[in-house]
Amino acid sequence: MADKTIGNFTFHETSIKGVCKIDVKKYGDNRGYFMETYKKADFDAAGLVYDFVQDNQSKSKKGVLRGLHFQKTYPQAKLVRCLEGKVFDVAVDLRKDSPTYGKWEGVILDAELGNQFMIPRGFAHGFLVLTETATFVYKCDELYHPEDEGGIMYNDEEIGIEWPSIDGEILLSEKDKKHLLLKNAKVLF
Repeated sequence: MADKTIGNFTFHETSIKGVCKIDVKKYGDNRGYFMETYKKADFDAAGLVYDFVQDNQSKSKKGVLRGLHFQKTYPQAKLVRCLEGKVFDVAVDLRKDSPTYGKWEGVILDAELGNQFMIPRGFAHGFLVLTETATFVYKCDELYHPEDEGGIMYNDEEIGIEWPSIDGEILLSEKDKKHLLLKNAKVLF
């Protein structure tokens, strides 16, 4: 898919097939703004055909890094964005037959811009909070199954994600501190 504008969305293809950066048109005046964040017909026309079944929201403080997460048996496609603040959002290709297996794509998601990131099934996902706080939302095309969680270390040198530097330390959950490196994770999508 080449970059294309459909309705109020501009879809930008990335170096990894299926991963898409999305700019959203905002309509604003002195009262505030309005924007569409999802319109099935426009996404379908861009080749991003998904049946979203669950929406999630989190709020985190600066330096929190959530990820890199995936579900093993019930993989999820995710459409992600910030409602408040900024995050650096990352998708890592875990599709075993993909020519970009182990590669990553990232984008700064900024609530002021309203931009979004589409991550297909078969990817690990994570984000780092860049502002004092960030409220992060995502639509998923599969339900969350806690027993099906998997993860990869955010700083795996083989993947080589270029995380932005922040003032202070990176804050991880106890679970995220225990993730394996990609070569040891035995992930097969």
